[in-house]
Amino acid sequence: MNLNDKLIINVALTGMIPMKGDNPAVPISPDEIADDVKRCYDLGASIFHIHARDPDGTPTYRIEVFREIAERIKSRVPDIIFCVTTSGRLYNEFEKRSQVLDLTDPMKPEMASLTLGSMNFPKQASVNAPEMIQSLAKRMNERGIQPELEAFDMGMIDYSKYLIEKEIVKAPYYYNLLLGSLGTIQATPLNLALMVNVLPEGSTWAATGIGKSQFPINASAITMGGHVRVGLEDSIFMDADKKDPATNPRLVERLVQLARAVGREPTTPEESQEIIGIQK
Repeated sequence: MNLNDKLIINVALTGMIPMKGDNPAVPISPDEIADDVKRCYDLGASIFHIHARDPDGTPTYRIEVFREIAERIKSRVPDIIFCVTTSGRLYNEFEKRSQVLDLTDPMKPEMASLTLGSMNFPKQASVNAPEMIQSLAKRMNERGIQPELEAFDMGMIDYSKYLIEKEIVKAPYYYNLLLGSLGTIQATPLNLALMVNVLPEGSTWAATGIGKSQFPINASAITMGGHVRVGLEDSIFMDADKKDPATNPRLVERLVQLARAVGREPTTPEESQEIIGIQK
């Protein structure tokens, strides 16, 4: 990668934790999520990392909710890269976590998250047992869905290499590097560089920081020639002092301005597919 490469912007719109009471701009309903997707797409984003919520804001794994979200999104912007979560942060049964992978065309996701290990968040643990990780990866292989490999620590990258060696995870490889959550690798330029340095050859990578570290890590990734993940899932404020509530479009717009200042244009969804190696 170099600074002449175009920039893939991956937007994590909702997550499992932020609520309307934390920031009124957090999109909860299928229409709110789809509206934010359209706004961010118009600004230059091409991948959208989707979590589903019930009407009361509670996170849900239910396929019917994901299907409704997909229908709303694809009616507005049919060519985006639709990436769904298989997170076990709040539920950890394979039948629940894998349910979204059974969406069928034309609502089938192109990508799905695959967290590469267990970790502690500030107030809870996220357990990803080896059997769970491998089972999810195999189901993605069966369904022709590209894993979005999530690494919160160096050891998770090492584990991905084991999965690659065993042909459980197959090329091409797209990594999201997430730094700055209390309990995992901290958000420093050195740590980001170290993570990038040990990725498998030929990997495509994006990076984000959690909370106040989101913009600094995004900026580092842009100037290193990598790609970015951004959105209200990881930070609900524009500023480190937590005085300026963010929106997904504002977060994307800021990164597009920075990227263009260093000569990088955002990719179209088609260009992102080509860079990552997604087969549609």
